[in-house]
Amino acid sequence: MDSLALGADLEPEPVVDEHSTVTLFVNGEETTLTVDHRATVLETLRERFGLTGAKKGCDHGQCGACTVLVDGRRINSCLLLAVTQDGATVTTVEGLADGESLHPVQQAFVERDALQCGFCTPGQICSAVGMLGEAADGHPSHVTDPDTATGPVALDADEIRERMSGNLCRCGAYPRIVEAIEDVIE
Repeated sequence: MDSLALGADLEPEPVVDEHSTVTLFVNGEETTLTVDHRATVLETLRERFGLTGAKKGCDHGQCGACTVLVDGRRINSCLLLAVTQDGATVTTVEGLADGESLHPVQQAFVERDALQCGFCTPGQICSAVGMLGEAADGHPSHVTDPDTATGPVALDADEIRERMSGNLCRCGAYPRIVEAIEDVIE
């Protein structure tokens, strides 16, 4: 049987547009762009905005190297599709500083030398900023005493370690990272 005759009576597949236009507020700048439906926030930040602070570590949301703030909450940008974030405010490590003045968490990381190779540092800093906001808003962690969780959560070393546990550092800079965050809350 002729192979062309087999499909001759089939209707052609409809053309589906795999792109959408979204508006993102990245580090205080409003930008409207067309994104592929499969593009993640991480890929969009790195490839379309040239913001390379957030890193692709594991690409599975397990290492935290890609952490950025979306509407003030820390997220793993490798798992979040850009098309779902129309109208969102995205803050990367590059957007935390105020002009030439570093964000207090960035400054504390420098002063405490809370890094080694630096690959995870942008994600660690964004996660720390988000974590400080979560604790101030009263969001408990697994180590928060539920009997006292009625307002802002006091951050001791155990709380900080628990809340930062989603951000891995292969160099082992954890003690200095905790110290840097403690410096900011004192």
